[in-house]
Amino acid sequence: MPTEFAFPAPVVSVSELNRRVRALLENQFETLWVAGELSGVKKAASGHWYFCLKDASAEIQCAMFRTRAQFLDFRPEDGMQVEVRARVTLYEPRGNYQLVVEEVRKAGRGALFEAFEKLKARLQAEGLFEEARKKPLPTFPAAIGIVTSPAAAALRDVMTTLRRRCAMIPVILYPARVQGDGAGADIARAIGIANARGECDVLIICRGGGSLEDLWAFNEEVVARAIFASALPIVSGVGHETDFSIADFVADLRAPTPTAAAAAAGPDREALRAAVDARRRRLARDLRRIVENHAQRLDHLARRLLTPAERLARDRERVAQLARRLRIATAGASRLRRVRLEALAPRLARALPDPAAKRRELLRLTQRMSAALHRGAERGARRLDALRNSLGHLDPTQVLARGYSIVRDTDGRVRRSSDGLAAGHTLDITFSEGGAEVSVRQPRRPPK
Repeated sequence: MPTEFAFPAPVVSVSELNRRVRALLENQFETLWVAGELSGVKKAASGHWYFCLKDASAEIQCAMFRTRAQFLDFRPEDGMQVEVRARVTLYEPRGNYQLVVEEVRKAGRGALFEAFEKLKARLQAEGLFEEARKKPLPTFPAAIGIVTSPAAAALRDVMTTLRRRCAMIPVILYPARVQGDGAGADIARAIGIANARGECDVLIICRGGGSLEDLWAFNEEVVARAIFASALPIVSGVGHETDFSIADFVADLRAPTPTAAAAAAGPDREALRAAVDARRRRLARDLRRIVENHAQRLDHLARRLLTPAERLARDRERVAQLARRLRIATAGASRLRRVRLEALAPRLARALPDPAAKRRELLRLTQRMSAALHRGAERGARRLDALRNSLGHLDPTQVLARGYSIVRDTDGRVRRSSDGLAAGHTLDITFSEGGAEVSVRQPRRPPK
């Protein structure tokens, strides 16, 4: 029988084999959580962590690179029970099957997260997180309360910040345990005491950073209920910026750190001083502008204000102008009448049969007209003299000539009454001719 011909199987390199195995592993497994005990924990100079994750019957090599390891909130140690979120892969150069770890948490943290999420969902459904019910923080609190442990490092951070920003505001500590069994009840009790006493206007609950277990007291329902029931506005400053607790969601304001909580609760003294200085400068600028505007208006009014002598000169000029206009008008009227009369003379001569009689009549009328014009001119002159005499009465020098005098005080103001005068006051008196400076011996008050 003929022998069957078999094609040889393709040959692959070790590198190709490892590459295919790595692809199979990574495609087969999604990122998953794996529980076990740490063993052989080492941190390389590059910042990467290498360790073995094992249980009673197996183990697997793990690598956690620096970009993920920097977010660890505890230091991994041999014998520690943990849960890791990792990708299954193969380290091709050595053919080692391993896990690339993205997150590490202490064992049991998954149950805590589940409890956290369940409580968060339930309280949110009840409306404890609603923004509409959150109270505004007072701008200038009379006192600030703090709920934390007297031994907490967060208390020192908060006090340092408050002393720097608003040392004038008193701070009241309501001590409470912030970690361990019964800590949640302690925190709730301290919040209740602060509300019952009414000693402060705003309340800070704070604690430094730590693991989920360390911060668990702030995830307890009794604390959330106490915050929700508080009549005082509450600022939550628990843990680091990346830490979130149930207390953060219920509080009226969530601060990323205890220091930030102190900054939110107390006003910044330097910022207030700067704001006051800015308003003072703006007020001074506005006052200066008002004064300048009034000064300009006063100058304008002063230019319009005339002294008696200037007013008299202006009135004299007006009378002179009226006199000139009167003379011009009178002369014009006389010339017009003369022209008209001369125009009528020939007609009269033709109409009258006796020219000599008409001439005599014309002469008589001419004489009457001249007399009338003369009388009109005399009346105008008399009226002009009367106006001139009236103006003379307004001349203060004529008033002084009749025996009157002008009395001024040291500021140059004319005194019309003895009100306000006292013995020893100096007065300046102007007469028709000359003047004198006198001192008051005994003022006489005007009769009531």
